[in-house]
Amino acid sequence: MAILTNTIHTPVATRITAVIATLMTDIANYRAYHKTVSELQKLTSRELEDLGINRSGIKASAKQAVYGY
Repeated sequence: MAILTNTIHTPVATRITAVIATLMTDIANYRAYHKTVSELQKLTSRELEDLGINRSGIKASAKQAVYGY
């Protein structure tokens, strides 16, 4: 009788690990985006102006900061 020491094939395990890593990165980015938006919304219009952001551009600025686009 053969003893199975590894029931998951290496390519499958590698793929699962990659999917989990991608999911963790996506969650971290999602949290960073929402935290950035929240923090920017707390600033006064003058503080935003000093940063070169107007209130209507907060989400776009947060998206640029977190995702790079």
